Amino acid sequence: MLLLLPDFLLIVAGFLLCRYTPLDRPVWEAAEKLVYFLLFPVLLFNSISRSTLSPGDTLTLMGGGLGVLLAGVAMAYALRWVPGVAPRDHASGSQVAFRFNTFVGLALAERLHGAQGVAWIAMIVAVCVPLANVAAVYPLARHGGHGYLRELARNPLIVATLAGLAANLLGLRLPEPAAISLQKIGLAALPLGLMAVGAGLRLGALKDAPRLAAALLAIKHLMLPLVAIALGHWLGLPPPQAALLIAFAALPTASSAYVLAVRMGGNGPFVAGLVTVSTLLGMIVLPMWLEAVVS
Repeated sequence: MLLLLPDFLLIVAGFLLCRYTPLDRPVWEAAEKLVYFLLFPVLLFNSISRSTLSPGDTLTLMGGGLGVLLAGVAMAYALRWVPGVAPRDHASGSQVAFRFNTFVGLALAERLHGAQGVAWIAMIVAVCVPLANVAAVYPLARHGGHGYLRELARNPLIVATLAGLAANLLGLRLPEPAAISLQKIGLAALPLGLMAVGAGLRLGALKDAPRLAAALLAIKHLMLPLVAIALGHWLGLPPPQAALLIAFAALPTASSAYVLAVRMGGNGPFVAGLVTVSTLLGMIVLPMWLEAVVS
């Protein structure tokens, strides 16, 4: 539970700064652009390009991670046809049901299984991040009337992920000064991104589509862990990998979901509320899932 508390406190800090200090909305609108176009892409590139990828002994686990992600995408997309669901709210919020907070995942994997856990989760991230970003962009591009392929080709999160994966597979390494500079830039992404979520927070926006919000959060924090348990049994994963797959499924959603929604003309306040509630739920539910597996 304490693992996610710093993330939640950063969201609260952004909320308070935006409303009770001179750092009001114009400041945070600029910060959102900085996070979306520079900080998060650099962070994704660094994380994937520098990860130790060992696909030989983790192919089954990677398949389980993809299975969890695809199940989330299918369930989230299906909500589009539920009567009364507003297209803009669905296009903006559907990503919350299947995206995941990579850095909480890395920290949790290290706590559970040390360096081996970090290597396992890095493999899941490497194969799931590109697909998750494509699936997140598609509803927003379709709803906004943007050219889907054009949006994918110029989406900085997708470009950075694919570039990082290519650099890793080709064994490319930046000169040390450049690598250190990029690492320092990337470190600013998570705190500033979470504070931007808080600055855009309007929990009242969840009242605009309470049933959709409840369904998306139920998929993320209830259905996907159940899918992970079933896949772990079906694939015959060793207990440590099965537990890690469940932890991956129960991670809170990605804080960059809010920034993506805002930058593509979606319902930013609605997604900010979803991200905040998902982070809070993750603090409570994720330890419960892990405890249930261990016992």
